[in-house]
Amino acid sequence: MCDDPVPPAVRDALREYRRLLDEHGPAWGEDPITYVRQIETSAYLMDEQAFWITCLNLVVERFPGAGDAELEARMAELDPHEVIRAALAGRILDNLAALRLAPGAPPRLEARPQAVLDGPPGTGSFTTGLLLDSSRDEPVTVTVGGEPHHLPPRGARLVRVTPDTPVTAGGETVSLAPLVRPARPATLRLRAGLPCRWSVTGADGQGWYPDGAPPRVDAHRRPYFHGDDLLLHVPAEPLTVRVTRGMEYTTEERTLTPGPDTVLELAPRRLYDAAARGWYGGDTHVHMNWTGDMVGTPGHAAAVQHGEDLHVLNLVAGNVASERVYDRAALEHWAGRDLPWSDATHVARLGVEYRNDLLGHLYAFGVDAPPGRYHTGFLGTADWPPNSEACAELRDLGAVLGYSHPFHIPIDAAAPPAFALTSGRNCSAREVVADAALGLVDSLDVLNHSSIHATAVVYRHLLGAGNRLAATAGTDAMLSFARRGNQSSPPGWERVYARVDGPLTAASFAEAIRRGRTFATTGPWLELDAAGLAPGDTLDAAPGDRVTITARAIGPEVARLEIRTAVGVLAEGPPPELTAELTVGEPTYVVAVASGPPHERSYHHTGVYAHTSPVYIDVAGRPVARDADIDWCLEYLDAFEEILRAQATIESPSQLTDHLILLDEARATYRSRRAT
Repeated sequence: MCDDPVPPAVRDALREYRRLLDEHGPAWGEDPITYVRQIETSAYLMDEQAFWITCLNLVVERFPGAGDAELEARMAELDPHEVIRAALAGRILDNLAALRLAPGAPPRLEARPQAVLDGPPGTGSFTTGLLLDSSRDEPVTVTVGGEPHHLPPRGARLVRVTPDTPVTAGGETVSLAPLVRPARPATLRLRAGLPCRWSVTGADGQGWYPDGAPPRVDAHRRPYFHGDDLLLHVPAEPLTVRVTRGMEYTTEERTLTPGPDTVLELAPRRLYDAAARGWYGGDTHVHMNWTGDMVGTPGHAAAVQHGEDLHVLNLVAGNVASERVYDRAALEHWAGRDLPWSDATHVARLGVEYRNDLLGHLYAFGVDAPPGRYHTGFLGTADWPPNSEACAELRDLGAVLGYSHPFHIPIDAAAPPAFALTSGRNCSAREVVADAALGLVDSLDVLNHSSIHATAVVYRHLLGAGNRLAATAGTDAMLSFARRGNQSSPPGWERVYARVDGPLTAASFAEAIRRGRTFATTGPWLELDAAGLAPGDTLDAAPGDRVTITARAIGPEVARLEIRTAVGVLAEGPPPELTAELTVGEPTYVVAVASGPPHERSYHHTGVYAHTSPVYIDVAGRPVARDADIDWCLEYLDAFEEILRAQATIESPSQLTDHLILLDEARATYRSRRAT
């Protein structure tokens, strides 16, 4: 889908990323803070929660009574190989075998044999991970491919091997031939008539890919690739083929045993057609490169966008834990222009992720030029200036922007604000309550890879306190990861749908977000109608007016619909449609929510979710601004100030003063909205 030549500066950057991967592995030499250590384990521990829970348990076991700061520091010190072993708890994976070294026993190889097509074991190019796992109380040396690995008592080490790599442990030779099994070759050609997402798996779950396709695995641990009219070399064994095209389509499945020249024609069916209704779905937050076990390219991005029928793709340039900003060269080349594979119903742009791990991360879509600053607070530098400065600069560059992956710990509506803030440099969107009050951000990624439910609670507090913010969605998908759970899932597994006036362009999509004409979803279509108005609209009402409100959903995964106002749930019931009547009293807003349990169409660990932006109901020209929500925001700002004073890296009193001025301006704004 992207036949245009890669610009020289972008090509040079991609070459540099490959060098970093070759020299340093998947962390690409980044500062080894804790989430960089997680990157080192991601090909094996695809569930980030497994990594964090395992690290926490190991540190608590070794350092009982440690406080939050010590826990965080100790977690960064853990050996990632030992973390992998502890998290797997004896399991083996398709990409990680284990050599068990038990007391008084010979070495034992445990593996899931993988099929190879080009002859007997050991003759192919198959490589995999091997976990050297010692439960012995004394040190042991394992020699792999001539290189000795000295394991401490009860130590672990991860190495890369082929089936014919020579291995000795304690003087005993270990054969790695059981890593693979020979399979009779066949060919399979896949055709749908349009770009799609395909999955081809054997009975043992092993995935098969076209030559040159990235070996991606999604959060359901399902292999996938994109395109149409694709040729695969596969075993002449029963295979399951699945095809879909993003959330607007069904998934179709066939089982077959291919022969020498098998052709399968299979296409998904539409569940709904958003564009035909004037709505276009986008992902505000996708990385082409952000460290990883491979290097993402413009060609990969093009194949994914069209294969997922993702209308808008925002590829963000951003840093990880150092000064290096990945895909900066691409942004500098393409800023303000559609990427070459864009068309009438698919727009791709280079944008920005502005990052501070204490204050929060921002996405920016539609920038006309690169910003002067991409991050603060890394490598011990100051958490200054406030994110508000970045918001102002990105706005001046034409961007629509909002906070990404905002909150991480599930909370309920009655929880004190401090529950949302939590502790540590955990990328929470702590500054959002201040920036929203001052009109510096346009949206909040209510749909994200972290806690949707916590973010939805904060979002509704912000709306109730008088802030006008669109509900958006950013997956944080990363094309440079083949195996990293949600982040190696295809971009657009969550989407913000925006109601666009006229043709789809970057400008029209951004304007729809600014106007709040959106809903965000893990898959279901969700409509909200309030007296004929849709999200982003405002109804001028009088006390006693009766307003009919309807929510409608399309999608087999929806189990429950809700209609909510500023005071809570107005009505709830099963899909596909829910209607309620509201008698207007005080100013309020109305949103619709769809939810359901975990489902194969949803890649979020908590299940199915969709949330609209509000229809605002003003009364006698007065917008919603509830004292209860204003109080919540003011308490939040007080708790945030405590975190700034205790945890921010500040180099001068004036830097702290800048943060405090921002908070005071936000407090004054909230207080000014009180009815009395």
